[in-house]
Amino acid sequence: MRGEAVVFTDVRQVQFMEVELPEPGPEDVVIDLEYSWISNGTESSFLYGERISGEQVTRPGDVLPFPQVAGYQKVGIVRSVGEKVKGLAIGDRVFASISKINGMKFDSGGHINPSVTDASQVWKLPDGCDPLAYSGMVLTQVGYNCGIRPAVEPGDVAVVIGDGMVGQWAAQTLARRGADVTVLGRHDDRLALLPSHIRSYNLKRHSLSDWIGDRGDIAVVVDSVGAMGTFRELKPAMRLNSHLVSAGFLGAEGMVDIQELRPQEITLHSPSGWTTARMDATLVGIRDGWLSTTPLISHRFPAERAAEAWQLIMDKTEPFLGIVLEWSKS
Repeated sequence: MRGEAVVFTDVRQVQFMEVELPEPGPEDVVIDLEYSWISNGTESSFLYGERISGEQVTRPGDVLPFPQVAGYQKVGIVRSVGEKVKGLAIGDRVFASISKINGMKFDSGGHINPSVTDASQVWKLPDGCDPLAYSGMVLTQVGYNCGIRPAVEPGDVAVVIGDGMVGQWAAQTLARRGADVTVLGRHDDRLALLPSHIRSYNLKRHSLSDWIGDRGDIAVVVDSVGAMGTFRELKPAMRLNSHLVSAGFLGAEGMVDIQELRPQEITLHSPSGWTTARMDATLVGIRDGWLSTTPLISHRFPAERAAEAWQLIMDKTEPFLGIVLEWSKS
């Protein structure tokens, strides 16, 4: 079975190419893609050779996992279902995470069309929905996961480090739970996308120490970008029994001294990956409108021009946030 995919062939090398797919089995769903959403941070770390597996940092002597199919999230229309698949039918519009691939260093990936996907990694979308809104649902779930981890009472002060997609969705989730949320970012255009009930603070324009002042009431810090220096600047202002949620990729800089957290009894959360329950809840949040996704899309490229999308990400020639690949030829 043949298909097309976005392939990382080497460090900073991206190709749209024909690939070999396994024949679908009895528990597989075959999906014709409409959209796939690039995960800027995770996919970049693989493309740059910074990690060799999900959470494993590249170290001297490691063999880099090229070629690989990038990504882990997309939406499309069901072409066929295996005989053991329940609850899905030909013609359903669905979200899918990782799909099967032959001939690569990893046997799964995201940006593949058609996508041969185990039914456990497929979610039927609501009737009449905008599929684009769900095309980054794994990444949306990462932000949701960050936002549900810490204990939160209405009015608790929460700080999100980073104005990217995970930071935006973490902030939306914390605000949904009643927290008083401030996002610390560096991009006016991204901060402007936050809902009006979420505060923003641009660290390029203002000093973090000015924002902190003499406060000591921070209940939650979510680090969505791997900025331990910023966390340590915030730490003296965190109250007793507060929470640190660390979701950013820290590379080799992720050392945490547990003793450093004890005086304030700070709880450390280290979310990763996705689960069925969290994906189900994320889908509901998007459906109900409090998890806002499409306003974060800044660019759309035809899938065959994926290399151009990645050149934008690597070169940063213009502002960007959510980048979607379009697969449907209709």
